[in-house]
Amino acid sequence: MATRIGLLGKKIGMTQVFADDGERVPVTVILTGPNVVMGKRTVDNDGYSALVLGFGEKPARLVNRAAAGQAKAANVKPVRVIREFRLPAAEVDKFQVGQTISAKDIFVGDNVPVDVEGDSKGKGFQGVIKKHHMKGMTRTHGTHEYFRHGGSIGCRLTPQRVHKGKRMAGQMGNEKVTIQNLQVFKIIEEDNCILVRGAVPGGKNGIVVVSVAATRSEYKRKGVGKEEVRSKNPLKASKKAAAGRA
Repeated sequence: MATRIGLLGKKIGMTQVFADDGERVPVTVILTGPNVVMGKRTVDNDGYSALVLGFGEKPARLVNRAAAGQAKAANVKPVRVIREFRLPAAEVDKFQVGQTISAKDIFVGDNVPVDVEGDSKGKGFQGVIKKHHMKGMTRTHGTHEYFRHGGSIGCRLTPQRVHKGKRMAGQMGNEKVTIQNLQVFKIIEEDNCILVRGAVPGGKNGIVVVSVAATRSEYKRKGVGKEEVRSKNPLKASKKAAAGRA
């Protein structure tokens, strides 16, 4: 199981900002604070070590007795979302119950890569063309009412059943999605917000989990910093020269 720390947050929406070199960067604004340490999980008591974080305030009239007791034990207000992050015992010991954690405490340095997890937008029941990008039926003379149908789904004698995993119409979206290796473009500490380059799953005001990237230690953009390989095809080379890209 992954042992990476992260923060709970709320997706505010998308906007654009300008980098120091003038590049226009599309970013997603995520409200990541305050995150409160609600408790700890230890190997001796629970069999594993983890940090329990809470995010968002919840009215007292909506809090049940168990959640109210947990908040009282941590000496904090009741929270709306609670999530555990599996961490080594040494990392868990660095935090105290009731402590407030901000993005500056977790994402340190420049070009920090993060993984963002959220629930994608639900699209309802959709057909095979929208859900699986199938081609559809030909629109010629003699074709009637079969333009967006899925077509045949199996055979008669062999295998006498529909194969598992057959792409068919059904529920689309409304599932957990993780986008890996995004860049923390900027941290706005006074507003408890971070700007993440690119889009993240879910709609506005959706709850997301921003954690340290699992596969990278430094963010690198695809295709940036690579020297262009010159084509050996003379026709392509002449087209580039004509376009002024030689």
